[in-house]
Amino acid sequence: MAWIYLFIAGLFECGWAIGLKYTEGFTRPVPSLLTVAAMGVSFVLLASAMKTIPVGTAYAVWTGIGAVGVAVLGVILFSETLNLYRAASILLIILGIAGLKIFSGTAA
Repeated sequence: MAWIYLFIAGLFECGWAIGLKYTEGFTRPVPSLLTVAAMGVSFVLLASAMKTIPVGTAYAVWTGIGAVGVAVLGVILFSETLNLYRAASILLIILGIAGLKIFSGTAA
């Protein structure tokens, strides 16, 4: 269950990171409230996952999910450039996340 919490926490990290763009410096109330709420959910789920997943693994996976998600959403939502090197770098992050999961020594 901890890995599920961690994955969902990573998705909420994507949500709040993208949400920051829409807050316009926390000057827009609704996007700001949604962003802060996503931050809270992400942190609570991360903390729950860390009860059984080692802190270094949990934090690296959480930030990795966020980095990949935000990079992909940046391309989709904001027309950011996706070239071969950027795609390869995203793939390396995904491989790192998978490696941490596979070799973490904690149950699925």
